[in-house]
Amino acid sequence: MVCAIIVAAGQGTRMGPGMDKLFLEVAGRPLVAHTWQRFDSAACIDEIVLVVRDGLQSAFQELAATYRFQKPFRMAKGGKERQDSVWNGLETLSAGTELAAIHDGARQCTPDSLITATVQSARQTGAAVAAQRVTDTIKESDNGAFVSRHLDRSRLWAVQTPQCFRVEVIRKALSAARKNGLVLTDDTAACELIGQPVKLVESFAPNPKITVPADLAYMETLLKGH
Repeated sequence: MVCAIIVAAGQGTRMGPGMDKLFLEVAGRPLVAHTWQRFDSAACIDEIVLVVRDGLQSAFQELAATYRFQKPFRMAKGGKERQDSVWNGLETLSAGTELAAIHDGARQCTPDSLITATVQSARQTGAAVAAQRVTDTIKESDNGAFVSRHLDRSRLWAVQTPQCFRVEVIRKALSAARKNGLVLTDDTAACELIGQPVKLVESFAPNPKITVPADLAYMETLLKGH
């Protein structure tokens, strides 16, 4: 069984005070409903776990009823940090779940082909991540004001989601992070702690994440084009 864990418990502080970005309406429906639809429609996904802020469970139940999502779903409570939310999602998986595809609730345009390819790669290797090659010239700065050094962009990738894992792999990796008191914003970073190779699955189509208000117009254009 393959389960998608949609992490939708963040505060979205960069969108502005008092604003829950996942419920902003774009292209005719709340942003998180677009994300949910992607995984509800993906043939390789059997079940969905939504990790949500406490108190918003009824709002997600209403989304399910309004948009008539078909796949079984359950909810987990969000944690203090993203990795805590992912852990809570893992604790909510159905017995017998082999693979978990972890995805940002604020990433609405992920194509079915990328979800499928990431799941297939994780089935083969244990861990896989959607990623795009870096095309800009990248510089590193030690003080945030001046360039310190040039980085070779041919070796650099921007990682996205979904990030898919065999369940026993991601449990072991996050357990190592928790044991060492590390706070990670990326699940594949935990795999480095246990020496687990992570397969890069190249993302060719736009797969952006909503972060600041200026992202909304771009997302609207992408979603209307699907």
